[in-house]
Amino acid sequence: MNKIKFYFILSMLSLALFSCSKNKDEEVTPPREYSEQYPTDLKDIEEYLKTYYIEEVTTDFDIKISKIPTGGTQKSIWEQTTYPLKVREVNLHGLKYKLYHLILNEGVGVSPTNVDGYFVGYKGDYLQQVTKESVTTLTVTEFERNSFILLQGAITGFAEFMPKLKTGTYSSNPDGTVAYKDFGAGVVFIPSGLAYFSGSSGSIPAYAPLVFNIKLYEVQRNDQDGDGIPSYLEDLDGDGYMYSFTNTTSYPTKPTTNPDDTDGDEVPDFIDVDDDGDNYTTKLERSYKDVNGVTKYYEFVDIPFCTGGNGKKRHLDPKCHD
Repeated sequence: MNKIKFYFILSMLSLALFSCSKNKDEEVTPPREYSEQYPTDLKDIEEYLKTYYIEEVTTDFDIKISKIPTGGTQKSIWEQTTYPLKVREVNLHGLKYKLYHLILNEGVGVSPTNVDGYFVGYKGDYLQQVTKESVTTLTVTEFERNSFILLQGAITGFAEFMPKLKTGTYSSNPDGTVAYKDFGAGVVFIPSGLAYFSGSSGSIPAYAPLVFNIKLYEVQRNDQDGDGIPSYLEDLDGDGYMYSFTNTTSYPTKPTTNPDDTDGDEVPDFIDVDDDGDNYTTKLERSYKDVNGVTKYYEFVDIPFCTGGNGKKRHLDPKCHD
């Protein structure tokens, strides 16, 4: 059972832990091409999945992964079926990345979108091929762990995995701690192109694939465009993923239309201050004057959208509340 003190939660500051930062003494110039590095990352990740096995998963969803010994009969992560290995395709840098992951527990609450923040616990490892005495071996090195932390702006591979999990429940204990249970937990295997790539962070070397064992405790809803509508309510198709397709070279399979773009201007609603393209900001359209002339805003309801006369969904249109 994971217990977190209330004062620790209240004093928590938002950390940009996963923003890329280079060590001063290390420069990688010129950076490799993403298309050159990705096959190497994928080879290392798949070698890891095929030569390591799940030794233990605790009741708190901590996972212990060990290398299969010579002659061992343990089923690899790749072959085992207790926690089926899944893959999500991520289109970026003109590539279709494979983001392998395991769901240890889905959770029972709500899921974040890929642009939200979240309180999580995690353990992070990096993979690296190390040559010693002419023998090259895939090594696994732990670089960090946190029992409870607020993350904003996580690396791409981390953020792409989070909508797969849900929060759990919690209760207060007499000693002032909080106990979480039934939370979502999983493991994600991230190519360097969806992590730090040619940069490095702390002890993580450049071009290192990462492995995270993650537990999702709480979701912090963000409002990227400051229009008063949390971004998750601007995920119109409800799939948990929102993108801008303006840079078409980054998305080789750019859809004809963005399902989360109401006015079709290639700016998705979560970063569009005028979602419906009528030259009135969404924030203004949420406001009205009461009988005393005081500006007020329509409150969110269980169904945050209504259908306007043009057949399109509109945000909190006054006629929705008649």
